[in-house]
Amino acid sequence: DDGTIRIGVVAQDDTNREFAELAQEELDIDVEIVNFDDYNQPNPALNAGDIDMNWFQHIAYLANYNVSNDDNLAMIGGTEVVPLALYSEEYSDLDEFEEGDSVAIANDEINQARGINVLVEAGLLELSNDVAEPRPADIDEEASTVTVEPVNSEQTVNAMQSVEGSIINNSFTNDAGIDPNTALFSDDPEADVAFPYINGFVVRDEDRDDETLNELAELYHDERILDSAAEVSEGTSVPRDPSAEELQDGLTEYEDSLREAQSDDEDSEE
Repeated sequence: DDGTIRIGVVAQDDTNREFAELAQEELDIDVEIVNFDDYNQPNPALNAGDIDMNWFQHIAYLANYNVSNDDNLAMIGGTEVVPLALYSEEYSDLDEFEEGDSVAIANDEINQARGINVLVEAGLLELSNDVAEPRPADIDEEASTVTVEPVNSEQTVNAMQSVEGSIINNSFTNDAGIDPNTALFSDDPEADVAFPYINGFVVRDEDRDDETLNELAELYHDERILDSAAEVSEGTSVPRDPSAEELQDGLTEYEDSLREAQSDDEDSEE
């Protein structure tokens, strides 16, 4: 161990690089940013000890990972809520979508649910079941304008070539040079219902009180990093800094709701 803190990210951006520089300047901590190709990699890498902390996911995604893998990774510091948005190369207005049009959404369980909810808010989808985390099976196809096409998150940009619209996470719009302000619709990052979508720094449970890791998590709210994050998101992200206790409570609550839904699914299958 050379004392370097390895932080896993997905689709590395200027804010990640700025953060590593500031950690050295302000805290005298060496940070190595470890870039991963997709969302499925940083949590297993954290568990394996390949990295010390990751910085790519929101509470809802972490809760789903913990429940699905019987794990207990913890979030020690919040960063921001980034709106999830609908983009189109074919249309410039929501009203232009026609019956039968297809919209690409991420295929991982949590981002898929949020993507469906964005389309419901936009008035393009109707649900047959009133659930917090809808799946394609919960969509009322007869009453909806569009259909959804689940793809890998990193394919949501390329999917725009073959579908009328796509729900794309900011990580990938930034990489693709897409201006977030060209989105046709997005969810509201300041709404109460956005709490589960607060992004943050995640560590192994035994490291949640680690002084160095907590110092790094707090560093995100330095003006220099906030300015960089605002620039990367083209002003669309909203900084959020709940306490570690609030984050843990929110995570536990979300995990409980997922387990309850899982239990209901199992009961209905019997």
